[in-house]
Amino acid sequence: MTDTTLFDLLERLSSLTRIWFRQHPLLAELQPIQLSALMYLARCNHYSNTPLGVTDYLGLTKGTVSQSLKALEAKGLIAKTQDARDKRSVHLALTDPARALLQALLPPDFLAAGEARMGERGVQLQGLLGELLREVQRSADVPSFGLCASCRFHRQVDGQPFCGLTQEPLAPADAGLICREHQAAEVAA
Repeated sequence: MTDTTLFDLLERLSSLTRIWFRQHPLLAELQPIQLSALMYLARCNHYSNTPLGVTDYLGLTKGTVSQSLKALEAKGLIAKTQDARDKRSVHLALTDPARALLQALLPPDFLAAGEARMGERGVQLQGLLGELLREVQRSADVPSFGLCASCRFHRQVDGQPFCGLTQEPLAPADAGLICREHQAAEVAA
């Protein structure tokens, strides 16, 4: 029989996270998919904050995501704006109440406390899990949705971040955000 220890551990941590979110009083009115969409939108850049970006990141159908985004907009947690260049596209932004909600929730208390108790081993675990994620993404050939700063297109021009794919300057904060166009730096150009 194949060893399922890693899978079992990851599944149990995922279960505990779902339980914690389901029982949290601030989340009584949100479905899990809605929370996942908010968490993604809080971490993605302006190339990725679209309904399609949310759909691709969550790996769900367009219809499911569309309904969830409509519900979030009705609850005042996201706002849609038309793209300045492509009038057919919309961008999604968190509202102040959504930002406050996520600030109160993340990271989950139980996870932050456990990681803190691990000390330096918690930092090592973060690195190992990040490495595992990259290996899984490479072998499964799925979009990485990685951080801009780790992308092969990320450059510095005149001391400022710059996207080599779009040929646009970036705000310094963009380097720490998720991008749907991300390609690992170790991939040959």
